[in-house]
Amino acid sequence: MRRAWATFAVGAIALLSAPGALADTIERTLPGPGAWPGGTAVVTYANERALAAALRAHPADIVSRLPALRAVEVRPPRGPARFARVLAGFPGIDRVEPQRHRRPAAEPGLVVWAPAVEAPQWQHAAARIDAVPEDVLRAAASVTIAVIDTGADVTAPDLAAKAPVSHDVRSRKPTAIDRNGHGTFVAALAAGSVTNGEGIAGAGGDARLLVVKAGRDDGSFTDVDEAAAIVWAVDRGARILNLSLGGRETSSVERRAVEYAVSRGALLVAAVGNDFARGNPVEYPAALLQPPGSNGRGGAGLAVTATTRAGTRAEFAATGSHLSLAAPGVDVLSAVSSLSAPSRYPRVPLPGSLAGLYGLGSGTSYAAPQVAGAAALVWAANPALTAAEVATVLEQAASGRGAWTPETGFGVLDAEAAVALARGTAAGAGVAVAGSRSGNRVTLSWPALPDAASFRVSVTRDGRGEQVLTAATNSTSVSYSLQGGSVYSFRVAALDPAGTPTSVSRAWTVSLRRVASTLSLRASTRVGRAPLPVTLTASLAPNGAVAANGRLVVLESHDGARWRLAAGGRTDATGRVQWRFRLSEGIYRVRARYAGGDELAQAVSLPTTIAVGPARR
Repeated sequence: MRRAWATFAVGAIALLSAPGALADTIERTLPGPGAWPGGTAVVTYANERALAAALRAHPADIVSRLPALRAVEVRPPRGPARFARVLAGFPGIDRVEPQRHRRPAAEPGLVVWAPAVEAPQWQHAAARIDAVPEDVLRAAASVTIAVIDTGADVTAPDLAAKAPVSHDVRSRKPTAIDRNGHGTFVAALAAGSVTNGEGIAGAGGDARLLVVKAGRDDGSFTDVDEAAAIVWAVDRGARILNLSLGGRETSSVERRAVEYAVSRGALLVAAVGNDFARGNPVEYPAALLQPPGSNGRGGAGLAVTATTRAGTRAEFAATGSHLSLAAPGVDVLSAVSSLSAPSRYPRVPLPGSLAGLYGLGSGTSYAAPQVAGAAALVWAANPALTAAEVATVLEQAASGRGAWTPETGFGVLDAEAAVALARGTAAGAGVAVAGSRSGNRVTLSWPALPDAASFRVSVTRDGRGEQVLTAATNSTSVSYSLQGGSVYSFRVAALDPAGTPTSVSRAWTVSLRRVASTLSLRASTRVGRAPLPVTLTASLAPNGAVAANGRLVVLESHDGARWRLAAGGRTDATGRVQWRFRLSEGIYRVRARYAGGDELAQAVSLPTTIAVGPARR
């Protein structure tokens, strides 16, 4: 192994820095004592053996465990800031971070507490939920929606009718009492009963409901509790997870939770936040689902903003390159928890209602669950779809009809059009096109139409002029090989015997742009005496719904003039690859590199320097 690493050494020198100087550097890069809320630290680690070794060397009380995410929250006896310093660089310890706070994406101050002039639940008509066929509403019983929030008042008529399974991640009890009110409001919007003849109707038809309490009664959340709730819900069969919460920073444990859900086929839906007037910051976890800079392409879920009755963006709602689509979010009607404070969730009368409490609310918090409910309807219409395909159907069927803007993403939710697209029967007359992709090859198909003599297939590439690919065909399917790096929108026109179009499909869009990724390289130690055992861990993290496993990552060394290949390996299911060496005396400068593929762009880590001093004599 020493020969493979010979090019790393610049020369036989003393230590790069004294241990004290290295500790000073680590201390400058970690949060100070005041930046550790609750006096706890969140540790992400490579394996249980590494965690056990670290806690033997530096004991701390365990507050909570998330073994599926290889994460643990601890309370060190001498404070988390010092604990983080001593654990930095400990073998097998990935990160030591503070908790990240989350808050509900609701705007109580913007609520108009008066009954709506038009139909009270106006959002159903605005999002075309009221036009979804009855059989689809019934079929949604095969889909489970998890609402991760402040719990829910399961005695509310529209929730009681669903007999939801509940869980509190903090107490680990099978109850999720909602004294705040936010969770009840959100849960009823996503999955309130549509058949109990009382109150409101949720967007998800007969979809089943999981209520997971991750927030405290004051409405605050942490990334640790959010992550624990995601794992619990996914492990119990939730196919859709609603996250009407957010904060300005993300964390390792939150990223791992999102990856855990996506890898198991779940669709996550998150609110983008209400701070447009306060600098319009990017908020998480929404920005983990639709990455900043993506402009609606790729992503691991749906980031949802809010619109008014007129279909325009709500003045408080965030904008940006990380939006997926929008849904009604101003003065929407939903159920109110009987345990919530009337000052926070004032009650409004609901004509014809004999039980329950109801109110109006505003915020992206209340737009997201309508999209989550509509996702259940899309899955009910076509159970064969993947989570990514459900997201694409919702985006392409929204009011933008395939066009994206930073104000509302792909536009306002259109549940009827989404269900029709999922079924392959367009709402109204026309050609219903379905498509699939394998690498850079796409296949389009559509049903035969009795009045069509032939079909014409055309495409636009990156929004430029339309090009005819097939002028006339009697077939109902075609297949094309495309060049990577572009976004293609296909349309199929039905032609009469004279070659005149009689109907044209909506655009079927596919992105062959490579998803960006980040590549990091961590050394188990950076200073020591020869022979120095070192483990190098490269971590590849796609910024979208692309698998990280099976990617060839190479290790390169710098010989003073250029980078040279030193070793290589394939990433595992978590996107990691490791190399182990024993280094002789010298300075070693290394980096990891991924060359890129059809779906994932190339990535290079920052260089890591390891200083090996002379052996002890």
